[in-house]
Formats: sequence, structure tokens, C-alpha cells
Amino acid sequence: MPDSGNGGSVFDTIANVIGLTPAKPLNKFGKIWYQVFLWALFSSLFVHLVAAAIAFCRLHSHKFGRWTPLLIVAMGVVSPLTGGALTSAVVAGVYRSAGIVMQPLFALFWGVGQTIFVLLVSFSRILATL
Repeated sequence: MPDSGNGGSVFDTIANVIGLTPAKPLNKFGKIWYQVFLWALFSSLFVHLVAAAIAFCRLHSHKFGRWTPLLIVAMGVVSPLTGGALTSAVVAGVYRSAGIVMQPLFALFWGVGQTIFVLLVSFSRILATL
């Protein structure tokens, strides 16, 4: 396995992803996918943890409602692991096939953009009209 200077892993550390300082340029499919995916995961977890905290504060005395925050946090993980992984792969595939080196800030925009898009669709009730 090629050494990237961070303990033998091909991928950057999470600190490098958050710090927007990759060890090497994002020019391979896996590196682009990893960065976009992690930003989608982090932003989704942040939004769902805030929602879970609000739900817990409002429903802590309810018999069944007190368990709702656990479901909210679970969806904050499951959603990026499924749909977020697929859409991150599509973004990485487009960048790779076009031969564009992705900047770390663009990975942040794509990852957070996925979460914002899911929020907009969720709040717009567009799915209820289908």
C-alpha cells in the first residue's frame, strides 16, 4: 500500500479533512470521494445532533417521545452512509473523469451542499406531492 506520510493510509486523517489541508492533491477518485463523503457525514451529524437536542428538550417527559432523539441521530448517520456515499461517488467520478484536481474547500461545499439539499427537500414537502 502506498505511503502518504500519515501512517501508511492512502486517505488523509480526519484532522486534515477538517483543517482543509490534504497531504496530497485531490486528484484520485478515492481521495475526492473520501473528502466529500466526510463533509457530508459531518454536516449531517451536526444538523441531526442539533435536531436531537431540540427534540430531547421538548419531549423528555413524553413516554415514547423521549426515544425520538435516538432515531434522529441514527438517521443522521444512515443517510450519509447510503445516499451520501452514492452522491459523493458521483461527484468524485465527474471530477476524476474531467481530470480536475478538486480543492479541499470545494469538497466542503459539495459535502455540506448535500446536507443542505436534503434539508431543503425535507422542509419543502416536495416528497409529499409525489
